Amino acid sequence: MKSIVQTFIALSGIIMISCESPNAQTAKSVQADMKTMEENKKPSGELDTAVFGAGCFWCVEAIFLQLNGVQEVVSGYSGGARENPSYDQVCSGATGHAEVIQVIYDPAKLTFVELLEVFWGVHDPTTLNRQGADVGTQYRSVIFYTNDNQKKLAEEYKTKLNVSGAFPQPVVTEISPLKAFYKAENYHQNYFNENGSQPYCSLVIKPKLEKFKKVFGDKMK
Repeated sequence: MKSIVQTFIALSGIIMISCESPNAQTAKSVQADMKTMEENKKPSGELDTAVFGAGCFWCVEAIFLQLNGVQEVVSGYSGGARENPSYDQVCSGATGHAEVIQVIYDPAKLTFVELLEVFWGVHDPTTLNRQGADVGTQYRSVIFYTNDNQKKLAEEYKTKLNVSGAFPQPVVTEISPLKAFYKAENYHQNYFNENGSQPYCSLVIKPKLEKFKKVFGDKMK
């Protein structure tokens, strides 16, 4: 995996919105500190789960599916009060849910810290309840942790980003326990691969993926 400084600089061009550009000089301190945050890799075959929200789940799903060590990515909803919400209900903003992805991965090949590095690099974590033209709590930047170790790593990483001034504006990513994950409707699953010719896929997701691959080529499947 490339250094966090190189990654943030390169990925600043991937984000499809006017994201706050990271400060390379101050991010060097984060790069050094990150070495102490790596968790021990588990034996191969023991899968783990991570849940992230970073705007439209079509984009986020397409990116995380490219990573070596990721077994499956499921688009869904989490963080709200309504059970089994529909897409229309979530889009209304009334349910409190965010569009998220559930990542099933092999920690022997890809650590949670590496997933966090990708997560914070591919969206704007400094805008509250908004990613580009997508506005509302359903598009908020959020990490739903599944255990205490994920909580610790996510909170430490976020703190280091803010203390170092890696971004001109504070990282506002929500870090909350995962209470429930609801799989989205079937037509949302594997959306980019199934609908690559659609305008949103060809004009937004595809260019973002191409730039992403240039940065994480050594981690691609």
